[in-house]
Amino acid sequence: MNFWQNRKIFVTGATGLLGSWLTEELLRRGAAVTCLVRDWVAGSRLLSNGVMAQTNIVHGELEDYSLLVRALNEYEIDTVFHLGAQTIVGTASRSALSTFEANIRGTWNLLEACRACARLIQRVVVASSDKAYGAHEQLPYTEDMPLQGRFPYDVSKSCTDLISFSYYHTYRTPVAVTRCGNLFGGGDLNFNRLIPGTIRSILHDEAPLIRSDGTFIRDYFYVRDAVAAYLQLAEQLPDERFMGQAFNFGTETPLSVLEMVQLILKLMGSASLAPHVLNEASHEIPRQYLDCTKAKQMLHWRPQFGLDAALHETIAWYREHL
Repeated sequence: MNFWQNRKIFVTGATGLLGSWLTEELLRRGAAVTCLVRDWVAGSRLLSNGVMAQTNIVHGELEDYSLLVRALNEYEIDTVFHLGAQTIVGTASRSALSTFEANIRGTWNLLEACRACARLIQRVVVASSDKAYGAHEQLPYTEDMPLQGRFPYDVSKSCTDLISFSYYHTYRTPVAVTRCGNLFGGGDLNFNRLIPGTIRSILHDEAPLIRSDGTFIRDYFYVRDAVAAYLQLAEQLPDERFMGQAFNFGTETPLSVLEMVQLILKLMGSASLAPHVLNEASHEIPRQYLDCTKAKQMLHWRPQFGLDAALHETIAWYREHL
């Protein structure tokens, strides 16, 4: 049987990279999807491929508690994917308050709304981030490591995690948390991120820009693998073994920023374009990558895309849309 057929799903952050791909897959599997949309993002895949027209749209913000209760109640939601957040590290550093409002207050508002509609809600999957761990000397990150974000975005995700677990332990809200590596894929319109920015520069025959010194290490995670991970985790709820748990999802193949740019240059046949290293990044963690043993053992999950294949698909999307 199709687990998702006719299930009533609420997706926050639906116009974003992960939200648009997740919404599309849920619709393909027969779910009835309601999306919380704050801004009309003209280039979002949710709009450009006609997906939004197949969903219910609730216009509003995570900061509006009454709106969230109304949406969950009126659309009789049983499954919540909380992806909505201010996700750009630079934006968070420039405006900590708006980031904390969306990411922290938005999370407790949504979970409190789920508690108010507890008779309806069967599962809640909350998007945290590998940034929630903060800087650690020992890597890779495992789920039992302390959450010690220091900079505004990282702190907002540490708080997202802790608030989620508080609702599980106090109110038995059927919540689980994901901590993913750096997501990438077609449809990411935040061109100050490394992968879309690099691809766009190469398509314009310009030198890719590296904001850092190029040595920062990250775990890059393809959006289609992320969608599969979210769905696989959600299908286990409200099983007691999975509620109140966090799961790392990534490729476990960390690369430096410079290595990623050089790989994209190679795949796009533009190895002669030398990246321009700005060395001006601040308020970022130098080294981050994940151990995904827990997800592999408990969920029997594995990423399905190799890095080269994922990048080829991503590059093809930008070639077509740019």
